[in-house]
Amino acid sequence: MPLPTADTPWPPVDNRVQHALADWDAWYSSEPDRLEAQYMGRGFREAVGQPSQTRGGIINRLVRWFWSQPTPEGEKRDKLHVPLAGDIARTSSELLFSEPPKLLAAEDASGGTQAALDTLMEGGLQPTLLEAGEICAALGGAYLRVVWDDEVSDRPWIDAVAADRAVPEFRYGRLVAVTFWTVLETEDRSDNRVFRHLERHERGRIYHGLYEGSASSLGAVRPLADHPSTAPLAAQVDAEGGLDTGAPKHLTAAYVPNVRPARAWRHIPTATYWGQSDFQGIEGLMDALDETYSSWMRDIQNGKGRVVVPNSMLESLGPGQGAGWNEERRIYTGLNMLQRPGDPAPLEVVQFEIRFEAHRDTCQALMEQAVRQAGYSAGSFGESDGQAVTATEVKARNRRSLGTAGRKGLYWKPGVADIAAAFLAVLAGPRFRESGLDLEPPTVELQDGIGEGPVELATTAELLRRAEAASTETLVRMVHPDWTDDTRVQREVDAIIGESGRRVADPTMTGAEGEGVPNAGFPSDGGGSGG
Repeated sequence: MPLPTADTPWPPVDNRVQHALADWDAWYSSEPDRLEAQYMGRGFREAVGQPSQTRGGIINRLVRWFWSQPTPEGEKRDKLHVPLAGDIARTSSELLFSEPPKLLAAEDASGGTQAALDTLMEGGLQPTLLEAGEICAALGGAYLRVVWDDEVSDRPWIDAVAADRAVPEFRYGRLVAVTFWTVLETEDRSDNRVFRHLERHERGRIYHGLYEGSASSLGAVRPLADHPSTAPLAAQVDAEGGLDTGAPKHLTAAYVPNVRPARAWRHIPTATYWGQSDFQGIEGLMDALDETYSSWMRDIQNGKGRVVVPNSMLESLGPGQGAGWNEERRIYTGLNMLQRPGDPAPLEVVQFEIRFEAHRDTCQALMEQAVRQAGYSAGSFGESDGQAVTATEVKARNRRSLGTAGRKGLYWKPGVADIAAAFLAVLAGPRFRESGLDLEPPTVELQDGIGEGPVELATTAELLRRAEAASTETLVRMVHPDWTDDTRVQREVDAIIGESGRRVADPTMTGAEGEGVPNAGFPSDGGGSGG
């Protein structure tokens, strides 16, 4: 279905979904100005009217937000923001993609298929996935799309798009079409007109359109040539504003939900299959954390020592200039008079208490509760104590985080596989004409990013050797997981066998030929089990 031809509200997404996305985007931005603008006037917010089950009326709910309180005019803003939301999103992405994932072509695929996948990964897919992983955690989902531009590269690549810049269409939970939009820059920034570029992906087709409207309305269709950002597309599209991707069986876009179901949107038809943000439900905790931290900083400011000085210790600055106190002066002349009861002390120091322990413990409790509700272990966000720990201990401390990453990986693997297959289909199509490619989705393997140390690897290899449960080649590959060259691995195997003096049976020998060969069938550790 082509793009809209008439004016329509934009974006065409349920207001509740737009409102939540805007909130999460403000938290993710880590900008106090955006938070204050987003929550302004929400200090006492009425809930959406809902029929009361007990009184037959409308239940109103009062919600207090720290960021909704305006800064009094003439005063300096003393609100501080702890960027916990950005930390959560970054941690989520790093748990998934800190190590590059492996894209493996089918065993019966041609060598060119694996080479194309390797080139895709080496061409910057990992940082794209890191970016998409952050956006996905923050906004509940992210999109991957195949793009190309002859002026930029002679090959297509994969791009990431945020969930708040797309209108998806699902069928039984599967993405069948999606419309991305971009707000374009205009020369006259004071103009209220808004230009949008819409890009609709369907199976085998991509449609492009330029619209001139307002902040909340799509507006009228304009020729692509009317804006410099879309002018190059004018010569590529047909009369319907579309172009063929060269991959008629593939959708050149994929949606990856953060986690499902989205608890708050289950009953919203247009958002049923959207993902749930890591921030959903913890906005109040993050708001309270900012309030507590700001209070802590006010305590520090109030705790600065002040000195109350009597008039006798002040020096005149001249007629009409008042008086001042020189804190470096050491000798003063006292007044020749008796002190009366109730007179202030000659010098008084005022020092308020800084409640650092109460603030620190409250901040720690709020932070731990927030990250736990988001699905992570507190250890994933804390600093280490400087002591070396094994990979097993790291996994034990971060069990909840690794479990969440594993759950998210169940959505990322098919999403990355689908977009990689679409990439191969476009590469093999009439636009790029690369032959010998298998268009089946590759196998995607995500790495946990927690590698075993050399001591652990050596211990494991020794135990497997003693149990005669692994060959020398398997042990070499285990100790050196970064060795992908089979020739290098075989040289190491030969060197180990030569240095240890072991002999291995010729696999072509059978029957009596192999009976007299020591250690026939598998290598041993030299001395035998009896040592």
